[in-house]
This record gives sequence, C-alpha cells and structure tokens, in this order.
Amino acid sequence: MAAEGRYEMYDVDKIGSSAVVSAHPSTPGLGAPAPLIGKLDRYLKIIPTIAFSILLVCSWEATAGGFQAGLFNGGPAALVWGFAVAGPGTLMIVLSLAEMASITPSVGAQYRWTAIYCPRFLDKRFWSFLQGWLTVFAWIASSTIPPFFCGSQINGLIILNYPNYIYKGWHTTLLAYAVILLPLLCNIFARWILKMIEIVGAILHFVFFVVLVVVLITLGGRNSARYVFTADSGGVSGWESPPVAWCIGLLSAVFPLTGDEVKNPEIRVPKALITSYCVNSVVAFGFMIVLLFFMGDPEEALSTATGWPIIQICYQAGRTLPAANTLMAIVIIPSIIGYFNSLASVSRLTWAFARDDGLPFSEYFKVVHPKLRIPTRALALTSTASMLLLLIPIGSAVAFNAIVSLATVGLYFSYLMPCLFAFMQRMNGETIAHSAYSWGRWGVVLNGFASVYAIFVIVWICFPTTLPVVAANMNYSGPIMGFVVIFALVDWTFRGRHKFAVPLDKETVY
Repeated sequence: MAAEGRYEMYDVDKIGSSAVVSAHPSTPGLGAPAPLIGKLDRYLKIIPTIAFSILLVCSWEATAGGFQAGLFNGGPAALVWGFAVAGPGTLMIVLSLAEMASITPSVGAQYRWTAIYCPRFLDKRFWSFLQGWLTVFAWIASSTIPPFFCGSQINGLIILNYPNYIYKGWHTTLLAYAVILLPLLCNIFARWILKMIEIVGAILHFVFFVVLVVVLITLGGRNSARYVFTADSGGVSGWESPPVAWCIGLLSAVFPLTGDEVKNPEIRVPKALITSYCVNSVVAFGFMIVLLFFMGDPEEALSTATGWPIIQICYQAGRTLPAANTLMAIVIIPSIIGYFNSLASVSRLTWAFARDDGLPFSEYFKVVHPKLRIPTRALALTSTASMLLLLIPIGSAVAFNAIVSLATVGLYFSYLMPCLFAFMQRMNGETIAHSAYSWGRWGVVLNGFASVYAIFVIVWICFPTTLPVVAANMNYSGPIMGFVVIFALVDWTFRGRHKFAVPLDKETVY
C-alpha cells in the first residue's frame, strides 16, 4: 500500500525564494496532475504542541458555554453521567487517532488515513476525497464556534448591563466578526508570536480555571448532591422520554488536534493528543461538577434574558455587574486566545486538501505566500466560510445548537472513517504498520469501540433539541452535512476523479 502514489517532495529552503514548487507522482493512476506543494515551517516543540491542543479545545470554557444544552435535555444527571459514556468513547477515538498519527503524521490527517486504511475492495481515492470534504468543512464549522461563543457572550453581557438594550441576531454576528479580526491579522502578519500566545494562553487557561472555581465555590448558591446526580430536565425541551432526552443532551466534548507545524511529529503529535485529552477531560468534568453544585437557582439561570446561563451564574456569584463582567472576561479571554491557532490550523488543513487537488480552484488555493510562508489564500477561504456560517444567528433561534451540532457531526464523521477502515483492515487479518504508539492486538478493540461511539454521537446529535419542531428550532446539522456530501459527490463526478491524488506513504506527508 505504501508504494502507491509516491510523490517527490521539495524543501523550499533549498530551491530558492519561491514557496510554491512542483511535484510529480512517481506511480500513475492514483490521480491526475500533481499538485503544487509549498513546504510550511514547523516550529512547535513538545510544550507549545501540548499547549496548542489544550487551547484548541478550551475544555472548561466550552463547558461553561455548552452545558445549557444538557440542562434542557436530560438535566444535571445527563451531564454528569454522560461523562461515563463520552469519556471512554472519546478516549477510544483519541487512542486510535494517536496510533495513526504516530505511523503517518500529516497535514490533512484524516483524509490521508482514510486512504491508507481503506479496504482493497473500495476506491481509496473516492473515500479519501469524501473524507477530505467532510474534514475541511467540519474544521471550518468548528473554528466558527469560538467567535460565536465570544460574540454571543459579549452580547449577553451588554443585555445584563443595559436592560433596555434591544437584541437583534445580527448584533452577535458583528461581534463575532470583531473577534475574528485580530487573530486573522496575527496569522497573516505576526505568525511568529503564535508560539508565545499558545504558552501564555495555556497558562491563563489553568489560572482562570482556578480563579473561577474558587469564586463559585466561595460565593455561588449551593445545590444538593441529589440535584446534581439524579435530577432530570423534566421534559422542559418537549422530549418526554428520559433516555431520548439524555442522548440528545449529550453534546460530547471534542478534542481535535492537527500536527502540521510540529517538529518530530511521529512522537510529539500522539503524545500531545493523549496528554491534552487526559488534562482536558479531567478539567471539563471537574468544572461541570462545580457548575452544577454552585450555579444557584437553576430556573433563574436557564431563563436569563442574556441567553447564557453562565452569565447569570457569574452574576449570582459576583452579586454586582463589575464582578460579573470580570468573571465572564475570565471565560471569554482564553477562548479568543485559542482561536488564534484554531484559525491557523484549519487554514493549513484546507491548504493541504487543495495541494492534493481536493478543492475546486485548487491551483489558486494551494499557493503558499513566498515571503510570509503561510497559505494566505486558504486562510482567506476558511475565514470567509466561517463568516458565512456566522450568519446563522441572524435567522435561527437556536443558532448555538445549529453551529455546535454541525461541527460535531462533521468532526465525528471525520473520525469515523479512518477508525472504521482500520477496524475492517485488522478484522481481515491485514497488518497495521508498527510505531511508537502501536496498540498491537488491542488496536482492533480500540478501533471497533471508537467506530461504534462515533456512530452513536452522529445519530443523536442530529436530533432536534426541542419539540414541537418548527423552522426556527430545527436542527439543520443533518441537512447541511447532507448538502456537503452531495456537493462533494458532484465535485468528484465532474472534477475530483480526474485530478485528486492523495499521497499514501509516510515520506510524502511532511
């Protein structure tokens, strides 16, 4: 398999000032014209890499913004005991991806892994192409969440401070655009400070966590253990069946990581992936428990005019507007810092897919700027796509669920394919390449459970969160992902099958 579709790679440092070079496939048949390839700098060592993945997830900050979905569907019991499902399930995915990253570290990891582990009776190029589309779109949707969270929470603070303020959906969109601006400019003109931002941001991530937890425990209104561990939502969302409501409320944490700018990626990417998962899962679960115990009156938090229970919880704990504003700044700042690298990561993933002629107009988007040494056109494409997705809050009453569900569905689809294909390959008795993070005979168990868990999440995350279902509260994640698949199939039929060529061997992914 490794012999199929090798590419001759060039280092831009050795060929002159141009950061765009040509490569030719040494084995014909896997794709048409070879892509233009520019080699990006790799500047991250292990500490910045771990800081990058921790910040990229922003686990407790995401918990602060997202736990309201679980309160409406399933209640506190679903949030607490949901970790019994989400924790091991996500760990299976993390361990499966860590093994693949150790064997074949790559920009555009999932779609290349899909090609590598695709069964022989299937078309590797087609499934890799489809996976590429799903992965790129999922990451774009995922990178839309931080500016949406921050913009919407800032808007909620305006509502809290100025009760006469009349909220409009487009206010959130404009605030989210403002959040995007500084990271975008930094990624273009000041990329050299990203490593420092990662480390400082990771430190603030933990310092602010401790500060907020101490304030909530000291000043927050206390709820009983019975409420935290046994209370359900009581059909608030319209779903009367507790198991159904529980499954719908299980918006599982996602712990993504890419390794496109990491030195020695075979070791550092898997280590960072596993370390960040362990750290973030413990932090997220601990913060969830603290929130539920010290959130004060649950009904008051859920009915807040700000639209964000975490704002009302901070207000109840701080008891004054300045205190509430300060506590919310503690939540918002790490999310903004994390977006700096989220934007960088998704732009490089998009560039990698264009480099393999996966996108329409790939010749344009695969270009790396010769002086800045970054994929400026891919960065512009992903930023524009995120800004278009941020138009959803203008017309949707459940914009949060729409964006988060869309990102989660796409990400779990991108995890499912390589895990399922690796499981099938192992079940067929085929050998998986050995690496520093090989799981041996346990690999088939990890891949199998990871696939089952990913399917479980994909199914339930597409359900509507409230009943009765109307246009304003419909969960559009399924239809939108269906549209992406249809668009990818059309693109494959008329363009992709003639041009797309994904390298399969380890030497071609650096």
